[in-house]
Amino acid sequence: MDLEAAQGSARIRLESVQNGLVLHVSGNWTKSDARELETETAKAVKAAGTPAYAVFDFSGLSTLDTIGALLIVRTEQALKEKSAKTEWVNLDANNGKLLERAKDFQTVEPARVKKGPALLRPFAALGTALFAMRDDLFGLMAVLGRILIAVLMVATFRTRLRYHAFVNQFELIVLRAIPIVALISIVVGAIITQQSILQLRNFGVAIYVVDLSAILMLREVGLLLAAIMIAGRSGSAITAEIGSMRMREELDALNVMGVDPYVALVMPRILALLVGMPLLAFIGAASGLAGTAIVSVIYGEIPLSIFLDRLQAALTLQSLMVGMIKAPFMALIIGLVAINEGFKVKGSAESLGRRTTASVVRAIFLVIVADGVFAMFFAAIGF
Repeated sequence: MDLEAAQGSARIRLESVQNGLVLHVSGNWTKSDARELETETAKAVKAAGTPAYAVFDFSGLSTLDTIGALLIVRTEQALKEKSAKTEWVNLDANNGKLLERAKDFQTVEPARVKKGPALLRPFAALGTALFAMRDDLFGLMAVLGRILIAVLMVATFRTRLRYHAFVNQFELIVLRAIPIVALISIVVGAIITQQSILQLRNFGVAIYVVDLSAILMLREVGLLLAAIMIAGRSGSAITAEIGSMRMREELDALNVMGVDPYVALVMPRILALLVGMPLLAFIGAASGLAGTAIVSVIYGEIPLSIFLDRLQAALTLQSLMVGMIKAPFMALIIGLVAINEGFKVKGSAESLGRRTTASVVRAIFLVIVADGVFAMFFAAIGF
């Protein structure tokens, strides 16, 4: 049987032999005839049936380029999928090399993964999530270990701390975050106070809103709001900075120059978080109490002098210490997650976006979980 191109000189002719097939390749197999060649090869594969073997005869081949070679290799691959053994004959050395190179670039469709029974899929998804959590935990531990090594290197004077980088990061992470932390704390403090007064009025004890707000702001809300804002604002920035440096291979350049990225990049950011989080927690608590005062005086009709006297009695060093003790741990969680996600970035902008999003979500989640654990711990020891 013959299959000839409708246009041009390129052609492929099929000749049936005993238990097999000979494909006579002739004419020009170039980019200019690609559309016709693609149609021809598809028809040839369909007409070939299921031969035991297929011989490609290139005695009539005039010109061959990369596109033509890819089409021939794809035709050969289609025949192999029909369990046919293939062979090339009458092929000169140059065209043979081109076809061999085309084999290297031949795209093979990945095998479809079987999803398994529908009833087992939720358990498979749960297992995958658990393994991912394990990998994240190991990653956080590895980052923490590298940070401790960097601290030891600085402490033993084997390297020096980048003080200028620390001051710069302190300004970016802490000082510039003060306005937004203060503003959100005032608003949340005002909302909590208004809702508390609304309920406590029913029992005639609206004055206790001062005690409630003082304890909440110092022990929980002030720190939690500051940590969430830092996780969203500074944690994402740290991930994006380290991730973009990884994309541009700047981290590899630092290693080549003998500079430890954990000393030069990670330590200034971690120290800025550790030093700045207690400050932000205090500012958040103070701002929340300012919002409480405004709402108590205006909405709760509590005289300012009485509010201040009650606040002075409710404020204790113990409540303040609870927030200050938790602050460094929150800072460490945010820093570890942000740095770990930054080092996971691959060479694409999509990967950078995914890791930045994951950094914010995971940091906020872990901060809230840690706050709950601390709350139960302090309640258990009566502190």
